[in-house]
Amino acid sequence: MSTHLASSDSTNKSVAPNPAQRLSRRYRFTDTDMDLFFTAALGWGPSGGLDVGQVFYLADQIRDGDGESWVRAFADYGERLEREANGWVARRARRNAGETRLKAFAAYRSAWQFAGPGEQFATLIGRQRNAFARALPELGIDADFFAVPYAGSELPGVFLPAADHAAPVALVIGGADTSFEDLFLTLGRNLLDRGYAVALIDLPGQGLTQAQGLHWEVEAEKPIAAVIDLLIQRFGAVAGRIALIGLSLGGYFVARAAGYETRLGTIVASTPFPKPAELFALAVQAAMRDAGTPPTPATLRSRAVIFWKAGATTVEEFLERTRGMIADPKRVKLPFLSILGTGDSTVFAEQAEEWHREILSSRKSFVRLEAASGADGHVQVNNRLRLAQECGAWMDEVFNQNT
Repeated sequence: MSTHLASSDSTNKSVAPNPAQRLSRRYRFTDTDMDLFFTAALGWGPSGGLDVGQVFYLADQIRDGDGESWVRAFADYGERLEREANGWVARRARRNAGETRLKAFAAYRSAWQFAGPGEQFATLIGRQRNAFARALPELGIDADFFAVPYAGSELPGVFLPAADHAAPVALVIGGADTSFEDLFLTLGRNLLDRGYAVALIDLPGQGLTQAQGLHWEVEAEKPIAAVIDLLIQRFGAVAGRIALIGLSLGGYFVARAAGYETRLGTIVASTPFPKPAELFALAVQAAMRDAGTPPTPATLRSRAVIFWKAGATTVEEFLERTRGMIADPKRVKLPFLSILGTGDSTVFAEQAEEWHREILSSRKSFVRLEAASGADGHVQVNNRLRLAQECGAWMDEVFNQNT
């Protein structure tokens, strides 16, 4: 996740330590938020997102810290790729069309990262959603889009069935900067290739749900339970054969659900994040200390979106609305895998390590990924394959033992 509350501050070689640090080094941009999502765009490439040459081409069109130049570069490129995809359709090259359209989706996804709340954000989400929905059938990937009724609105998602209808289901939950479609590139496609059925979902405050009045919830177990209800009733998921995977702020959502939900076979978090309010408060303090260094336009836009997702308009309201976000390790007895990239801040690291020590699970594992793995970034943003490998191997062990 990304709090966007602390001001940007980095050197040519590394990101200066701060409570919300997510990378141990600078990859391209001095603006730390922009550098993270530049790395994310690269990390989605192996799963069908933009390729290295495309991401670096776009980076050359962007002014460091300028959110509007970022939005324009990625959005225009998404339109270009959609035209290319339509050209492949005209030539009856269906697979080429799907591959290119999935890259268009990835471009639109990156574009909205630095769009502020409102029409531009919603338009880009809509373009992303349309490109994704068209790309999957062109690629021959079965997909059943669904909506979970919740709190007078709906939580959108997609179910990707496994070739083996008896395969366990991996339910993947993203964080603060997410939509269910981008989870396909982050982890979903790799898990599908490993033989798992995959469900991707937007919880309250994710995707565009905040525009429908749904915001991050302290009691995250409630929307997750509603999603599991639907997976069982509509898609035949079997209690005890469901893995719940949480990424970034999703590490809080799944840690919370782990203490209440009885139908899960295992939980994975990168990273476990049982006390988000601690990081939020420290990030605000850091921003106040650095008040002489004004945040970049990109950071201001991202901060506004984060507040929107939380249902807040001020720092004080944001802290108040997230204050109750606490997951109790003493409630957790299910098999639990904790993954930590050492490029994350000490706040993430300390919470993850304490969580692992304190949970009552008789079967638990802690994976620490150092810089040499190339996967030390937040949620393995710099090596998504390693994230999939760790998740897949753990689930294989847990579910094979349970069969």
